[in-house]
Amino acid sequence: MISVRIDPTLENELSLVAKEKGMSKSEYLRGLIIEKLETERVHKKTPWELGKHVFGKFDSGRSDLSKNRKAILKEKIREKACRH
Repeated sequence: MISVRIDPTLENELSLVAKEKGMSKSEYLRGLIIEKLETERVHKKTPWELGKHVFGKFDSGRSDLSKNRKAILKEKIREKACRH
């Protein structure tokens, strides 16, 4: 069991919102805590976990992108400059 002290203004706001939702203050706070904990778990995911559903989804047709990225970038910049 946990007790939390909050200022009267915040407690009044909590009471109003909980009442509007047809919940007790405790029920409403439990829901908020669960929501926050789930959000925290999501943010602990690695970049790979967050983006794995899109990695490799679009194929450029080039297998040398990671090895030759600088040369490829320079080539693209030259091509763009020549068009203008």
